[in-house]
Amino acid sequence: MRHGDKVNNLGRKSSHRKAMISNMACSLIRHKRINTTLAKARALRVFVEPIITKSKTDSTHSRRVVFSYLQDKEVVSELFRDIAPRIVDRNGGYTRIIKTGYRVGDNAEMCLIELVDFNELYSNEAVKKTTRRSRRGGKKSVDSLADSTEVVEESLSSLSEDSAVEATSADDIIAEAEVIEETTTESTETVESSDEVSNSNEEKTDSEEDSNKDS
Repeated sequence: MRHGDKVNNLGRKSSHRKAMISNMACSLIRHKRINTTLAKARALRVFVEPIITKSKTDSTHSRRVVFSYLQDKEVVSELFRDIAPRIVDRNGGYTRIIKTGYRVGDNAEMCLIELVDFNELYSNEAVKKTTRRSRRGGKKSVDSLADSTEVVEESLSSLSEDSAVEATSADDIIAEAEVIEETTTESTETVESSDEVSNSNEEKTDSEEDSNKDS
């Protein structure tokens, strides 16, 4: 009988269970969130939260005690260096369990366990940032309107300058076209006059030849 047995053995012997939960705690500290079954997540939460509480006091004794549970120097250093400063003001409840449905193979209930202070969506800092942005936006509305009007005025002035430049360029093009037309008309007139002169010379030569024949 299992009267008063509150430990979930997870279908494993004690040595296997301790090694598995220690590895899961190392993964949680390293990656800040892991996906696992709900039963394992509940067993992991009971195991890892006292270790995180122990990391609040950064001393040689605390590091040795945490290392006796985790057996990984890199994870211990990351726990004391990165995680401990962010959970100093929190009195327990360092992890969050979110149910994600059921596994396809054996229909086991799955979940996501994560460190509360390393989730940007649910943290209090993100909420404070959004409220500060909204308040600052209301104060700076007049300044933003003034800046927008200045930008519009600058764009209009640039457009007017561009239109003036385009107008001057159009006038220059028209003047050049008129000059080209005048030169073409003059050239055509000179060509016509030269043709008339050549025709008159030919007629003269023809008349002289006829007169010579008659004589």
